[in-house]
Amino acid sequence: MSDRTNSPEFLLVHGAWHGSWCWLELQEALAERGWASHTVDLPSVVPEGAHGKLPGLFDDARVVREKIDALGTPLVVVGHSYGGAPVTQAAEGAAHVSHLVYVAGFALAVGESLMTCFGGDQPDLATVEGVIPVREDPETTLYNDVPEDKRDAALSRLLPQSALSFAEPVDRAAWTSIPSSYVVCDDDRSLPPEYQKPFAERTGTTFHLPSGHTPLLSMTDDLADLLIHIARGTGA
Repeated sequence: MSDRTNSPEFLLVHGAWHGSWCWLELQEALAERGWASHTVDLPSVVPEGAHGKLPGLFDDARVVREKIDALGTPLVVVGHSYGGAPVTQAAEGAAHVSHLVYVAGFALAVGESLMTCFGGDQPDLATVEGVIPVREDPETTLYNDVPEDKRDAALSRLLPQSALSFAEPVDRAAWTSIPSSYVVCDDDRSLPPEYQKPFAERTGTTFHLPSGHTPLLSMTDDLADLLIHIARGTGA
């Protein structure tokens, strides 16, 4: 194990419908390589039956920023899929964040939301209630290359996502001031590579994995090695 005295740690931010549980195998892989990592649970992932005005993107960003500030150590912040949106909002101005990594993530620009970033209309936020159900056919859209046992375990833990989290536009964009990288998932059936490309072009460096949407479950070791490669180059 190499000397990592001055190396950053990782903060891993999950995507829609998931929780911190989805990072467990990756955390173990990072730990085996001598790297510490941390997670959060985003409040926009809500229990079955939740309704009305629910937590949104800004609530998620608050939780991420509180974790960044509480850790108080140099961090590489990793946002997977939707998780890239609250990371984009939360990390702006955070002194300890040395690098952002978007894994098939939404590197939104100021004024964009998940609902508008590909040309959709911005809804009146005062009217946005309820949830967005889990993606249709998640076996294929989310987990097309995940081994069956891990896929079934993940499917059993997915929960609804608040509609407000997809509707609220960011008013900060941390990738404009913090060095960042993008991991394009080349076999992604949820956010295909052509949709990842505009986000990747906003970051400093683009990497590729031949994975589906969720490499943290399908290519755990490869993703761990790639994140460490990126972290070693941060200069933190």
